[in-house]
Amino acid sequence: MNTENIMAALEIMGKGMAGIFVAILLIMLCVWIMGRLGKK
Repeated sequence: MNTENIMAALEIMGKGMAGIFVAILLIMLCVWIMGRLGKK
């Protein structure tokens, strides 16, 4: 394997991890907002 392929794979993996992280944060935020609205 050459380094270009490895760097490309790492970049794709990084974007995927960032996307998953953002998705989890959004879900947690939605759940928190729903909980706040539900208690009123």
